[in-house]
Amino acid sequence: MRSLLFVPGDSTKKLDKAMGASADALVLDLEDSVAVDAKLGARATVRDFLQSVASASNRPKLYVRLNALDTGLLDGDLDEVLKGKPDGVMLPKCGGGSDLTLLDAKLAAREAIVGIPDGATRVVALATETPAAIFTLGTYRGASRRLDGLCWAGEDLSAAVNAETNRLPAGDYTEPYRVVRALCLFAAMAAEVLPIDSVYTNYRDLDGLRAEAMDARRDGFAAKLAIHPAQVPVINAVFTPTPEAIAHAQAVVAAFAANPGAGVVGLEGAMLDRPHLIRAERLLAQAKAAGL
Repeated sequence: MRSLLFVPGDSTKKLDKAMGASADALVLDLEDSVAVDAKLGARATVRDFLQSVASASNRPKLYVRLNALDTGLLDGDLDEVLKGKPDGVMLPKCGGGSDLTLLDAKLAAREAIVGIPDGATRVVALATETPAAIFTLGTYRGASRRLDGLCWAGEDLSAAVNAETNRLPAGDYTEPYRVVRALCLFAAMAAEVLPIDSVYTNYRDLDGLRAEAMDARRDGFAAKLAIHPAQVPVINAVFTPTPEAIAHAQAVVAAFAANPGAGVVGLEGAMLDRPHLIRAERLLAQAKAAGL
């Protein structure tokens, strides 16, 4: 996955429109974009939508952002949306590996009830939305085999710490959020799951989005959240490996294959070691996932 597009779960019109946005995944939202008095109805809307598009050809992955564990709404969310057999769920305000393990158990019970194979429902965790969650980022490794990715997010976190802003006038994140971003990246790689960059909230500023996405790709992120369909093509383009990058990665892999057992190989005047091979293999895996 390169792009994950949030879509309000209470709007059939927006859900239908999002299917044509070319996002790798849609995140059907039951949380922040749905008013409190509309949440129960949104569950049914999302369930019905999932059932209606289940057999659609070339559809994106379909995740559902649940309400947080401490809201009292999550169990009801799961009861309804698992009937639609989503590809996965997104857990907001995740407090660490223990929350993920609890969600795993809740999913397992409902999978058995509705006839979904055990473990088929995947999980993406929003891992940095509370101050306490920052100190549990190292607990995701091994917490659940369902985990697909970790996202970082700065909007809820900045509200939680009463920050005046989380961005500088030029648009860059302030230092506390740059630290959180880096920690989430390392936590995702330690857990061997997809590191997903946060949303860019100014959906009209596509140049700013592109610059932020390129910075994220440079640092190791493999995907980015989107809040508007117009952001999806930019994100997909940034996180799709270029032909030149693919060719170089193939040459790196070939060089190591031609020298089995070698710790270091030479290529185009440079000495390459095992980290270069790992990076090349990951890039080729991204290219394959993108259909290249």
